[in-house]
Amino acid sequence: MASLKELKGRINSVKSTQKITKAKQMVAAAKLRKAQTAAEAARPYAERLGKVMASIAGKVSGDGAPKLLAGTGSDQRHLLVLVNTDKGLCGGLNANLVKAAKLKAKELLAEGKQVQFYLVGRKGRAPIKRDYANSIAEWYDTSEVRTPGFPEAEAITAQLLDMFEDGQFDVAHLVYPVFQSALAQDPTVQQLIPVPAPETVSESGAVVEYEPDEEEILKELLPRYVRTQLFGALLEREASEQGASMTAMDNATRNAGDLINKLTIQYNRSRQAAITTELIEIIAGAEAL
Repeated sequence: MASLKELKGRINSVKSTQKITKAKQMVAAAKLRKAQTAAEAARPYAERLGKVMASIAGKVSGDGAPKLLAGTGSDQRHLLVLVNTDKGLCGGLNANLVKAAKLKAKELLAEGKQVQFYLVGRKGRAPIKRDYANSIAEWYDTSEVRTPGFPEAEAITAQLLDMFEDGQFDVAHLVYPVFQSALAQDPTVQQLIPVPAPETVSESGAVVEYEPDEEEILKELLPRYVRTQLFGALLEREASEQGASMTAMDNATRNAGDLINKLTIQYNRSRQAAITTELIEIIAGAEAL
């Protein structure tokens, strides 16, 4: 049984930890609102850009379609662009993202495809390296940036497009979290390159003529679409990280409080038992005299 001094030390230690988790919870809550607003504000633009691109792409013939839309003609080599956080203490967010990426990799490998990883963020490197050490093509470090944004999305896009033009992969998939709430961040896998073929676009009565032609517009629009998707993924990552961190630190604070209560009860019982033992010894000594 632990001594009173040991119990007191454990109680003080847990109280110190509780102060830290409470402070981190408050910091995450303060950052969450801004990150959530930025992520939600970017969604309408990305959706509208996708509709415009679909409208133009529907008018382009197969032979005249840019490579980013038509692809390389093969789907043998796949690249998984995994967007993780740079910091921990955010619950199971990173573990769920890695799990989704590994599941996609296993599906592709089972089909006889070649799989490589492009890692964004620090927390995805170690678990991916354990199972796919020889399959990591590149990684992009965002740990030095306070809030990753459009410049980082541009840099990642430029590197991915260079790899695509060099023939290092045929298809790229983006794995990232979609922020729903502080309690829910859904890991999402979507095709990034080549840009997915547009769904059937509803025909309107208006006849639209483009200047320059559709092929030239798509050459500019498709890289912009890829940048927008990566920018949105970085914003979703920030909001998901703060939401998951706030929830995890709230749970840690509550657990610390429960542990303090249990240790305090144990401390009081031990102290009471020690006092009772001393009183019995005193009474026994007095009776002996």
